[in-house]
Amino acid sequence: MLLTPRYGDQPLISIAVRADGSHPVLAQRRRLDALLRELTDEQWQHPSRCEGWSVQDVITHLTSTNGFWALSIERGLAGDPTRALAMFDPVASPAEMVEQVKGTPPSVTLDEFVTSNAALARTVEALDDAGWARTAEAPPGHLPIRLVADHALWDAWVHERDIMLPLGLEPVVEADEVRTCLHYAAALGRAFALSAGSKESGAVEITVTGPDDHFVVQVGPDQVRVHGEAPPADAPTVEADAVLLLETLSRRDVGWSEPSAVAWLSAGLAEVFDQPSPV
Repeated sequence: MLLTPRYGDQPLISIAVRADGSHPVLAQRRRLDALLRELTDEQWQHPSRCEGWSVQDVITHLTSTNGFWALSIERGLAGDPTRALAMFDPVASPAEMVEQVKGTPPSVTLDEFVTSNAALARTVEALDDAGWARTAEAPPGHLPIRLVADHALWDAWVHERDIMLPLGLEPVVEADEVRTCLHYAAALGRAFALSAGSKESGAVEITVTGPDDHFVVQVGPDQVRVHGEAPPADAPTVEADAVLLLETLSRRDVGWSEPSAVAWLSAGLAEVFDQPSPV
């Protein structure tokens, strides 16, 4: 199905400003860059957790998304945020892009990924406080650039695990990456549902460990808020391992019978990716 992003001055997602310090999106890319340099050609062709995609296919996809993130942020800083995703199919379009370059040598794919990382880094490292607050495009529509970076981090964080786990490699768990991704992923599914016309409101209180965190996802008629304020009295509570919950919210099957509140949070994401159940 096509995305239904919301454009304009009322973003679908609002997340309390994260702690001071550099955004973890670039550290994650550097780590993945270093990992890929160590892979054999056989490992590049190994199946990933993404159905029908090899490790190389996943990196081809991330190279294309890196290009989009850099363009989106640059256009947002220029005061002309893109509206490129209104006719984007998140299932068919990436698959078509990957298929077009099948047979490319892994060394070329690696070089392209490294180059795209460098371009994204130049764009992100130039941001100041005002820049992070400017508006740019992500799949939910127009968001503050700091949330665009959150989406870029979340997408690559999940895909890093998509390639490492089938290879028998243990992914690094960095607390700032997990918290940032978790806050964003917890909001994303209901944001997609809102943009598709859902009228459901509600709230979920979330407490996680490894790393520890506590926050509330509050869904109103026109926005999903992630905050640290007191939840509504009737809000269900979810207590879980942080990585387990993040993987589940990202529609990865990690062998967990997800609580109904978690299924509700991720339902919009499942619909966007044509997934009746976690995969």
